[in-house]
Amino acid sequence: MKTTVAIAVAAAMIGLSQASYAGMTEAEQWIASEFQPSTLSRDEQLAEMAWFIEAAEPFKGMEINVISETIPTHEYESKTLTKAFEEITGIKVNHQLLGEGDVVQAVQTQMQTKRNLYDAYVNDSDLIGTHSRLQLATNLTDWMAGEGKAVTNPGLDLEDFMGLSFTTGPDGDLYQLPDQQFANLYWFRYDWFQREDLKAAFKKKYGYELGVPVNWSAYEDIADFFTHDVKEIDGVRVYGHMDYGKRAPDLGWRMTDAWLSMAGAGSQGLPNGRPVDEWGIRMEDGSCNPVGASVARGGAANGPAAVYAIRKWDEWLRNYAPPGAANYDFYQSLPALAQGNVAQQIFWYTAFTASMVAPKSDGNNTVDDTGKPLWRMAPSPHGPYWEKGQKLGYQDAGSWTLFASTPVDRRKAAWLYAQFTVSKTVSLKKTHVGLTPIRDSDIRHASFTERAPKLGGLVEFYRSPDRVRWTPTGVNVPDYPKLAQIWWQQIGDVNSGVFTAQQAMDRLAEEMDTTMSRMQAADEKANIYGGCGPRLNPKKDPEYWLSQPGSPKAKLANEKPQGETIDYDELVKRWATD
Repeated sequence: MKTTVAIAVAAAMIGLSQASYAGMTEAEQWIASEFQPSTLSRDEQLAEMAWFIEAAEPFKGMEINVISETIPTHEYESKTLTKAFEEITGIKVNHQLLGEGDVVQAVQTQMQTKRNLYDAYVNDSDLIGTHSRLQLATNLTDWMAGEGKAVTNPGLDLEDFMGLSFTTGPDGDLYQLPDQQFANLYWFRYDWFQREDLKAAFKKKYGYELGVPVNWSAYEDIADFFTHDVKEIDGVRVYGHMDYGKRAPDLGWRMTDAWLSMAGAGSQGLPNGRPVDEWGIRMEDGSCNPVGASVARGGAANGPAAVYAIRKWDEWLRNYAPPGAANYDFYQSLPALAQGNVAQQIFWYTAFTASMVAPKSDGNNTVDDTGKPLWRMAPSPHGPYWEKGQKLGYQDAGSWTLFASTPVDRRKAAWLYAQFTVSKTVSLKKTHVGLTPIRDSDIRHASFTERAPKLGGLVEFYRSPDRVRWTPTGVNVPDYPKLAQIWWQQIGDVNSGVFTAQQAMDRLAEEMDTTMSRMQAADEKANIYGGCGPRLNPKKDPEYWLSQPGSPKAKLANEKPQGETIDYDELVKRWATD
């Protein structure tokens, strides 16, 4: 009786047609069996699903294709949410999962050919500078107010999304809708750091407390301590650092994902440094035209801070990581922590929280017998060139992206599915599955307060004001696919010993400038980038720029200041009171 009343209320709210009533039966079943908990009441969930059923009526029986990278959040969408969406709305979705490089390639191919390969993409917001310039992606602000208004969920509640600043172009319009978020934070073995014998030995050697490193000096000291002093814990050979170095596209993203800004290469400013961003690309305030990546043109991609960053990546990988780490890729290195032989990782993605809280019976050696993590996550330490007010790390914001090359009816059907995956009916449960929160209301829900002790600091971080200091690639990057592919070969040459860090970054900066010069020519000839393409500065003696205030920054006389740490429990208290 209660169920019938709830459905009747939902149907009455939007005048649900008799033909669509069957979808409400399926909606009720999914809400009862799968979509709990939710920040909505059951009646509110039913009302939201009733809206989806009615809005999807013109597209019933349609089959659409979408694509995303392979992470647990998207696996849940592909396996579970597509089934729910089809049963509720009658629209079939083929949600394909591929590696990140393949997704970027598909996006680039659809942009270049204007052929409809997929009806929607979960495409990293790192491409916001590309999408806002090329105008090939659908401007969602215009879409929701115009052509897509009838298929835009009135309960979407954009203000509840934590990452909208990442998907907003320099024109102030929204080009992508966040579907999942995860940050690169610092990961460490809390249980080891609490051991009195290790704390005493560390303080005796270095003169300060073993704790969460605030700067790279402390991170390096801790890495050296566990690798060369501690060496073994409970009969297991241990190491003080984990990373990866395989020559593959994800090695480039390892660096463009804010590694240079963590060292301090960029300028102050959020979500991205201005005038110089984390890629080392300069774009003056009030302008939409990048002017260069090399120091000779006012950029910082080959400046002292960037060279320091790459050198430290290489040194730490060689000296403190387990054997074989240099041959790992992104997907191999992060789950390797579950082996339980690494003390800390400076560049660890919270997307792997779900796998790192897997039970001990699944081979996870970083949880105790009750399933509580022996590790914690904390803010990333920063390098000596970093200044207060800079971003402190990377935050991936995989976001729904529609292209103008997709026929309007297919775009509308895909937009319905995209909104379904982030709807309040669905999003809290999806967040519990994938642990990649996008809504403030979800992370503050009582169910996450209850679960927080088993998530190693994830909930505390996403409830803290610190979360805004981890941001994706921003608008300074004019064409992400073209520029991102340059990085990994150059970085790989450092790890293989072919070039020094300085030589590699000089080549990288020069190639970036060359690529941007081609973009400039295309923009000036055919308005490819809407007048916001690169306009390169003429080259000057690098010392001119290095002597100016801000980034690019001159080489420091001492790149290893005194190490500094903070007690983790004190850090969590600060988060709770800020």
